[in-house]
Amino acid sequence: DTLGSREAIIDGNDRITFAQFKDRVLRLADVLHGLGLKPGDRFAELPSNSPVWFEAMAAGTLTGINMPMLNWHLRPNELAQCVNAAQPRALLVDHEFLDRILPIRDQIPSVKHYLVVGGEPPEGMHSYEALMARAQPVLPPGKLDMAPRPYSGGTTGTPKYMNINRERLASDSDADRRGAKKEDLIRMGLMQLTAFHYYKLGEISDPITGNVRSLIPGPLYHAGVQVGVLPFFVGGTVVPMRKFTAEGFLQLIQDERINWTFVAPTMLERVVGLSDEIKAKYNLSSMRTIICAAAPCPPQVKREINALFRRQGAKDDVFHEYYAASETGLVTILAPEDYQADPKRYESVGKVRAAQCRIYDPETQRWAPTGQEGKVLVRSALTSGLEYVGQQSKTDECFIPIDGELWYDDGLIGYLDADGFLYLTSRVKEMIITGGVNLFPNEIEHAIKLHPKVADVAVVRAPDKDLGEVPAAVIQLKEGQYADAAEILAHCKEVGLYGFKLPKIIDFVDQLPRNLAGKLPKKDLEARYWEGVAKHG
Repeated sequence: DTLGSREAIIDGNDRITFAQFKDRVLRLADVLHGLGLKPGDRFAELPSNSPVWFEAMAAGTLTGINMPMLNWHLRPNELAQCVNAAQPRALLVDHEFLDRILPIRDQIPSVKHYLVVGGEPPEGMHSYEALMARAQPVLPPGKLDMAPRPYSGGTTGTPKYMNINRERLASDSDADRRGAKKEDLIRMGLMQLTAFHYYKLGEISDPITGNVRSLIPGPLYHAGVQVGVLPFFVGGTVVPMRKFTAEGFLQLIQDERINWTFVAPTMLERVVGLSDEIKAKYNLSSMRTIICAAAPCPPQVKREINALFRRQGAKDDVFHEYYAASETGLVTILAPEDYQADPKRYESVGKVRAAQCRIYDPETQRWAPTGQEGKVLVRSALTSGLEYVGQQSKTDECFIPIDGELWYDDGLIGYLDADGFLYLTSRVKEMIITGGVNLFPNEIEHAIKLHPKVADVAVVRAPDKDLGEVPAAVIQLKEGQYADAAEILAHCKEVGLYGFKLPKIIDFVDQLPRNLAGKLPKKDLEARYWEGVAKHG
């Protein structure tokens, strides 16, 4: 009530106040209660980036009904697996995504109620707006519990539904918490909460409305995008983009005086790839905090984003970064003061500030010394209670026992410097072993992305008769550009790649299948090389 007429959500021409939002949330809470859902039950959701996502999130939170967040990029059979892992009693779905749900309706028996947003609902499904119109704006019985329930990132398979087992966290046995004492949990929880200090959340104030104004260009089902939602909980105004475009991103920053946003590196790469003429059109002086995560961001892109926003009016560097996983929460934070003090840190993903993180050498089975690459292992309040629902063996596989404690293995390779900054070099499953030498695709990709004609690149393993496997670079050029393999190879040598690090195969595609969360299913790209071994052997 205190926020009243302040704008809560801006959706195109619709400007929804907090008072209007409160009415909608209470009506949806009444709808869920009327359908028989109780605290601890689940309603899965598959809406577009729209106000409905926020209504569902808030209604679920006020009533203690959990909200598994389904990925609209998944194929129907993958969606069925995700729905069945969560066992929701209701499913909220945007009309435009019905084509994913209708083919699997008989495969998801736990879903008793379908709520369709927009358009005419098929037989046996409810119209979301019709239910909302009949509902009362009153809060039904329930309990307060954060509703969003993410899935794992899904880069190496179908996303897994995650739960944090609170009984495990509250147990009197440290072993139930994977070796973490209760005081460890409190300390790690505080580390997680205080990490947002580095993003200046408490310092940002729009000169007109006095609040944080957050642009949300990424898909709201993504765990990382919740950092873009964060200001909403402290009275911030959110502007979800239904479809990301690089110029639209800049225009909304100007028009809505945006001072906070969460992005994936893909988005920033598209922004810096705009023509100088387009980039010079927009006043970007309102921006304070751009937070980037979800995939490796090339250091050059970080520098170029800072330079662009400075040119267009920002008073300080705006680029912030973190490394995290859905399973761990935040681990590291990179803030402008870090790379301003030492530009080498542009190459890092930040300092370990929000969880415990160490580098493990699997060969010696000991902690690696400073500067040595190894497995990136993490302990946080979340990992102490983490479960992949219905997949106990998959949960157990993700932990490595060390000195009576279980450490979460995110499948990454990296190293820590003397100041505690983390440098990621590869994913274990993506590492290419050629002639007995370990190659890290990130390093090769970053080098190729420096070529002015390259829009995106994925380096994957391909078979080789002599060396076992070699790096293959699959390249998407910028629109209207032409390059051949010889030009790319010459560029790689110029920027310092040599020997086995030079891609043995260079192919060009019109479009890499990267989504706006920054994820790229490399296994699909890789498969074509291994199906046609004779072609490159």
